[in-house]
Amino acid sequence: MEYRIEKDTMGEVKVPADKYWGAQTERSRNNFKIGPSASMPKEIIEGFAYLKKAAAYANCDLGALSTEKRDAIAAVCEEILAGKLADEFPLVIWQTGSGTQSNMNVNEVIANRAQVLAGFKIGEGEQLIKANDDVNKSQSSNDTFPTGMHIACYKAAVETTIPGVEKLRDTLEAKAKEFMNVVKIGRTHLMDATPLTLGQEISGYVAQLNYGIKALKIRFLIYQK
Repeated sequence: MEYRIEKDTMGEVKVPADKYWGAQTERSRNNFKIGPSASMPKEIIEGFAYLKKAAAYANCDLGALSTEKRDAIAAVCEEILAGKLADEFPLVIWQTGSGTQSNMNVNEVIANRAQVLAGFKIGEGEQLIKANDDVNKSQSSNDTFPTGMHIACYKAAVETTIPGVEKLRDTLEAKAKEFMNVVKIGRTHLMDATPLTLGQEISGYVAQLNYGIKALKIRFLIYQK
């Protein structure tokens, strides 16, 4: 395997030449050899990509980042969200308390990938986008990691959990109507009780799911007309 030399405040680090990550990511790989590689959930990495793009636009609007740098950062974030750079995030979930290594992993990948998209090799000439000064501008790992988690949770709830529960609710609602005239014995404390229909019983599950869906939508500020 071929390597290149990356430098940070702690010195030089050998990094695989074909990878976009840098010194801090490589140090984490060496220092936290616990569990399977790349076990940081991809949803967290995607949350970081949304965050880094948004931060670039905010910094640009505030005059702290040029339009060219904003667009370069945003272009790489879109590649991350499209799954094109999935092999560039090798870290495990075991890290320092604030998740600094994953934050820097994303910063380094964005900076080095932007360098390549601009037509240069990694480490060739002046670094166009700097991991700390540009990609991580106005940010701290203590803020970015929780934000990345919140974005990941929101997307999971909106894109997976709520649609799944709604599909279950709709299926049970159809069954409640189908079996509305099928009479069965009710049970209370292991004894026969007032008869009801199977449809009525299933409709209770439907009502509970509706309450749950409503609670989720309120929690994630999803409003319906």
